[in-house]
Amino acid sequence: MADGMRSVGYGNEIENYRDLRTWQEAHKLVLMVYKASEALPPSEQYGLTSQMRRAAVSVPANIVEGFKRRGIQEKLRFYNIAEASLEELRYFLLLTHDLGYLTNQAELEKQSESVSKLLYRFIESTARKR
Repeated sequence: MADGMRSVGYGNEIENYRDLRTWQEAHKLVLMVYKASEALPPSEQYGLTSQMRRAAVSVPANIVEGFKRRGIQEKLRFYNIAEASLEELRYFLLLTHDLGYLTNQAELEKQSESVSKLLYRFIESTARKR
């Protein structure tokens, strides 16, 4: 669906954030980042590993927080933070690639691109509700 939601229930009602395809794919990305970041050198535990995980978790967490906000402007603010965190993560993916730390770079980039497109459409859909 164009707004990043999957079909659920009778009449496609979105009952909670877990029903949002955008959130589902962002959560999948977090799981991928956690798994991939295990391969980073121990010297990066408090550096890149921590930063990548924090940025990744911020994406679905801000989608959740925005989902529960009542006003459209508030929702959009949190969705925009999610978008910014995703871009931060994408930089960390580039950096880890350039440092030769990750082997599954293409999978992570593909998933982050998918989340980026879904999030963009989700934000556009939400903005039209103003």
